[in-house]
Amino acid sequence: MKTFSSLLHTVKQSSPILYWVVVLHFIFALACLIGLTLDERTLMGVNVWIKPLKFSISGGIYILTLGFLTTLYPFSNRKKNIITITVAITLLLEILIILFQAARGVQSHYNISSAFDGLLFASMGILIGINVGIMVFFIFETARLKMNTEKSVQWAIFLGWVIVVIGSWIGGQMIGQMAHNVGVADGGPGLPLVNWSTVAGDLRIAHFFGLHALQLIPLFAVWVSKKWKDNTKTQLIAVTLFGLLYASWIGWTFYQAKMGMALIEL
Repeated sequence: MKTFSSLLHTVKQSSPILYWVVVLHFIFALACLIGLTLDERTLMGVNVWIKPLKFSISGGIYILTLGFLTTLYPFSNRKKNIITITVAITLLLEILIILFQAARGVQSHYNISSAFDGLLFASMGILIGINVGIMVFFIFETARLKMNTEKSVQWAIFLGWVIVVIGSWIGGQMIGQMAHNVGVADGGPGLPLVNWSTVAGDLRIAHFFGLHALQLIPLFAVWVSKKWKDNTKTQLIAVTLFGLLYASWIGWTFYQAKMGMALIEL
C-alpha cells in the first residue's frame, strides 16, 4: 500500500492533469458498480454497466502506468506534458463516450446503427489511434534513451511497449470484423465479469493480455532485479524468457480465438 501511495504521489507531482484523470476513471468504476446494483438493463446478455466498469478500471491502470513510466525518461517538462496531457484527455473522452452509450443502453463499439452512433464509434477510433501512435513513439524512445532504472527493467518496459502495440493491433482486428467473437455473434454465454465467450473464439482475451503487458513484464523485472541484485545478465535473461512466454501466451490465445475456440469451454 505504501508503494502504491508513493506511485500516486509521483504521478500527481509529475502530471496533475493525468493524475486527476486517473482518479476520475476510478470514480467512474465506482459509479458503474452502483449502476450494476440499481440498473437491471442488459445489453447482449450482460448488464449495461459491465463494459464501462471494465474500461474504467483498465483505462485508469494504463494511464497511471504511463504517467509513472514517463517520469523515468529524460524528457523535458514540455515534452512530458505534451505526452501525458494528450493521453489523459484522449482516453478521458473515450471513457466518457463509453459511459454515455451505456447510459443510453446501446453499444459503444461496432455501433453504426445511426449516423450519431457511427460518429461516436469513429471518434473512439481516432482517439485510440492517437494513443497507439504514442505507444510506438515510446518503443523508439525506450530503445534510444537511457532511463532512470535498471537495465533489466528498461528492457522489460521496452518489451511491454512492443506487446502493447501488438495488443492494440488485435483490437484493430476486432474493428475490422466489427465484432470480438469468432464463430458466433457477439454476446451469448461468457465468463463472469469479463464475459469472454465460453462457446466460441473471443479476440478480447489476447487484446486484454496484450494491453496489460506494460504492467506485468516490468513488475516481473522489478522482482527479478531485487532477487538477483548484482547479476544484470541473469536479470536480462530472466526478463527475456518471461517476455517470450508472455508473448507466446498472447499468440496462443489469438490463434485459439481465430480458430473459433473458447479459452474455457463451458
